[in-house]
Amino acid sequence: MLFLKQLQGKSQYDASIEAKLRPSACGPVTAAVILHYLNAPISRVPVNKLYKLLGSTRIGLFTWRFVHRLKKLLGDEWEIRKCSLSEALQELENGRPVAAKFDKWFSFKWNGQYEFDYHWVPVIGYDKNASDVILAIHDNGSPSSDSHVRLVSYRKNQEILSFVKIAPVSKQKGH
Repeated sequence: MLFLKQLQGKSQYDASIEAKLRPSACGPVTAAVILHYLNAPISRVPVNKLYKLLGSTRIGLFTWRFVHRLKKLLGDEWEIRKCSLSEALQELENGRPVAAKFDKWFSFKWNGQYEFDYHWVPVIGYDKNASDVILAIHDNGSPSSDSHVRLVSYRKNQEILSFVKIAPVSKQKGH
C-alpha cells in the first residue's frame, strides 16, 4: 500500500478550534492538514481563521467554494481543482495528499449506505485490488475520538465521493 506516513492528522474537535465551529470544521481541518504537509504559504493559518477564509458554514463547505477560495488564498503558484480518482492516485504517488469529500446529501443519494454522509478528509494512501481501490484517509475525528487513519472502499463510496488536488505548480513534490 502506498502511504504518506509523515502526514499529521488533526481532529476537528481539537480544543484549538472554536466549539461552535467544530461540527462543520472538517473541510477547513482537511485543508489545514494538507497545507501544513505541503508547507504552503498559508500553512500556519489557524483552522478558526481558515474556516472563515474558505467560506465554511454550519452545514459544511461546498466543493466549489473550497476550490475557489483556496485558489484565491494561494494564488497562481498553486493548482487547486477537482480531479478524478486516477489523478488523485497520481498525486499520492507524487507524494502529495488529496482532499476528498463524501457527500450523499448534495449528490442526492440519500438512501445509500456510505462511509460518511457528509465529510471532508485528507486521502493519504491507497491500495488497488482486482475489484476496488482502498483509500487510506485521515478521519478528522469526532467528539469522542481523535483523528485516525481509516481504510475505505472507493467502489462503495464512489457515487458520493469527489477529490480536490492541491499542488504547487512549479515543483515536482510538495516539499
